[in-house]
Amino acid sequence: MKLSLGLRLPFSLLPLLAILVLLSCRATIRRTITSPANYVTAVTPSSSKPSLLRLASDDPYSETVVRSDVAALLSGKFPSSYPRAPVVWRSSAAALHRPEVRRSILNWWGNRLFQPEILSNLTDLVKTPLDQHAGQSNPNHRYASCAVVGNSGILLKSNHGDLIDGHDLVIRLNNARIHGYHRNVGSKTNLSFINSNILHLCAIRNGCFCHPYGEDVPIIIYICQAIHFLDYAVCNSSHKAPLLITDIRFDMLCARIVKYYSLKRFTKLTGKSMEDWSKFHDEKMFHYSSGMQAVMLALGICDQVSVFGFGKSADSKHHYYTNQKEELDLHDYEAEYEFYRDLMERPQEIPFLQDSGFSVPALVFYR
Repeated sequence: MKLSLGLRLPFSLLPLLAILVLLSCRATIRRTITSPANYVTAVTPSSSKPSLLRLASDDPYSETVVRSDVAALLSGKFPSSYPRAPVVWRSSAAALHRPEVRRSILNWWGNRLFQPEILSNLTDLVKTPLDQHAGQSNPNHRYASCAVVGNSGILLKSNHGDLIDGHDLVIRLNNARIHGYHRNVGSKTNLSFINSNILHLCAIRNGCFCHPYGEDVPIIIYICQAIHFLDYAVCNSSHKAPLLITDIRFDMLCARIVKYYSLKRFTKLTGKSMEDWSKFHDEKMFHYSSGMQAVMLALGICDQVSVFGFGKSADSKHHYYTNQKEELDLHDYEAEYEFYRDLMERPQEIPFLQDSGFSVPALVFYR
């Protein structure tokens, strides 16, 4: 079975790999992989690493705009950054005074601390409410196997459907269509991972229809903009299954990791100073992809993680279910691919994870 980035491994061997992981003092599996075309193989000089870490930790957008937006929402006002609020936001403005909505905003922003050990807490934060919804009680137990299904056009003609559905937990991204694609992407969905821009599109529909995989499928949301808590207020009141929000500490970890790899790749490819990175990337818009955070989530709640539909090829569509050909500029997919390679080959060297005490589980990328 082909793996993304050139890996080959059948899913049936994953239990054996899990045993090898337990026996390994570093809890890492080394594999031979074919580097992406633009993969940067040079080792980061130790003298530049502190600067990389510092710049990766810098988030001026959150420190100014998001902080101001949160303050406005908690005051029952529309943030000044949204002078023309959509009708759905204005019609739900009263929700800002509801205790549960204010509590959600306060809990989210109040947790704004950098704590990489948050990965070890994802079982309690995410899996526990999912188990409760399913009527199960498995405290401190992770899922045995999880599939994260991306949306890349490379999934077409992959015939991975049955393999995907064979996992204990199947995570899908941003409400990607599966009808008509079952042979390649499977039909099972246990968790829908979406960003809050997708939630906003759902909120403008009557009844906030945001469950193409069934009303009983839980949804976990990454908050892109604080004002999307209004969409959360609209949808949470009508959603039967859990509607969870990612912990902001988890968001911060993902943001720093991806920015670190983007900075590192930028300096190696251009020869420019890492301080020039912001001249080529819009810091207000730049952030990790939904797929990257879904992979990180799976690493936190699963013993074995299989990833499908990540990567690209010259003759493939950007998304398997649309005609989109171009990537979004606000993501640095190549930097994320480099991060995935390190996850598989040398997870103990990944910045921000080194001192977290977290052991990366068995991870396989299928092409």
